[in-house]
Amino acid sequence: MNILYCASEVFPLVKTGGLADVSGSLPKALLQLEHDIRIVMPAYPAALQDAGELSEVTRLELPETDQPVRLLRGFLPGSEVPLYLVDAPECFNRPGNPYHQPDGSDWPDNAERFALFARACVALAMGTADRNWRPELVHCHDWQTGLVPALLSAEAHRPATLFTIHNLAYQGLFPARTFHSLQLPDALWSMERMEFHNMLSFIKGGIAMADWVSTVSPGYATEILEDENGYGLAGLLRYRSKQLSGIVNGVDNDIWNPASDPHIARPYDVHTLQNKLFNKFTLQRRLGLTIASQPLLLAFVVRLAEQKGIDLVLDCMPELFQHPVQMVILGSGDPELEQQLRAAERHYPLQLVVHTGYDETLAHQVMAGSDALLVPSRYEPCGLSQLYAQLYGCVPIVHSTGGLADTVTNFSQDTLNSHTATGFTFEDEHPDALLASCLTALSLFRTERVDWWKLVIAGMHKDFSWTRSAIRYSELYKQLIDNREMENGSTSRAPVLVVDNTRGQQILH
Repeated sequence: MNILYCASEVFPLVKTGGLADVSGSLPKALLQLEHDIRIVMPAYPAALQDAGELSEVTRLELPETDQPVRLLRGFLPGSEVPLYLVDAPECFNRPGNPYHQPDGSDWPDNAERFALFARACVALAMGTADRNWRPELVHCHDWQTGLVPALLSAEAHRPATLFTIHNLAYQGLFPARTFHSLQLPDALWSMERMEFHNMLSFIKGGIAMADWVSTVSPGYATEILEDENGYGLAGLLRYRSKQLSGIVNGVDNDIWNPASDPHIARPYDVHTLQNKLFNKFTLQRRLGLTIASQPLLLAFVVRLAEQKGIDLVLDCMPELFQHPVQMVILGSGDPELEQQLRAAERHYPLQLVVHTGYDETLAHQVMAGSDALLVPSRYEPCGLSQLYAQLYGCVPIVHSTGGLADTVTNFSQDTLNSHTATGFTFEDEHPDALLASCLTALSLFRTERVDWWKLVIAGMHKDFSWTRSAIRYSELYKQLIDNREMENGSTSRAPVLVVDNTRGQQILH
């Protein structure tokens, strides 16, 4: 199948969060399944710098800029996945974060920037940008590409469209006047399409007008149907529930594999777990913590946002640090949260280390050296850190929500005996619930070492490879392409794929 993959960030070119990791890994797995998949993303400075050799495909005249927009082609670094870059310097030649100004506020012209990107994606989708290639399906991700399915809906003989929600809280909302300034078709301005309480919603365009909507875990696909988790869009999502499913994200084993990780002090696997202790000592030395095996070394690798439950961790610290526990926090985001963490670090200098800013090498070292990972997110569409942690023998302690509930099996005597327990989960969104799970983990770690290693080994044996998820995406792509061909007048019909929203299972009929 010919697949166009539209994303606003792709690792290793540009990364602000999990979307980039998915966009840098899923296309590679799909390429291994022999699909002709091509990525398109904006030509940020970092992308132009690191993408390697690029050639110009064409120049596009788009409404959002007076300058011609160059469409460049190369390959995603470290892979054979073709890459298109939409080079519009007026929109994308800006330093730092692709969405925010240096002070943390949104770029004031984000609507214009990503409308331009969407129109370039549509040109590729319809075969007018690259005359030598045309996709059968366009896979779009998050609000920055929500306009793509909306614009394609008006095109005759268009490709099939899939829109994936990575985080419903980020919706791309703009004043109503923006709709007219973007010269969008009048038909898109209605409550059934892109109008949201008299505002323009990019993400609503994707949800309302794509052929199918997916999320990054079955649990999150169910949760967003509820009003308290739907951010005003639960009604629309319930209306589209028959075209909604969840597929759990995967892990790029070329990047996240403790047996071959070049970032860590000593590689290891389930047969050489003594080397994990060496990594712990190395991490403690780097962080300036007391070097010892017995303190439970907790990690918190996170984007600093209220969603991630940082306040729960802060509220736990007075009680938690009365026990033999060390903690390392790695992340960046909300300046106020950074200040609170810095204050906590000064208050607990012997047990807490805070590193603000994202450091890919340190992230790998933290996974390899820590005993357990805290993921107390209020909601979590999928989460990747708990997947990495399990593969690195770092036991996750998670709030049972969304993708966390789908991917971490809670410790109990039954799950321990069946060798399926991989971590600790808690139900209540409260500091006491997180603290109780941490103390349970600490007790097991200090007094029941054999049982602790059972959790470690069960997690390391989990298959979170992108191959499994890519197969599920391939099946969904085929269903959507076949359905689209029927609508375009094809008489052939392939087997129909039925997606069970509750269990995330997919069955061919």
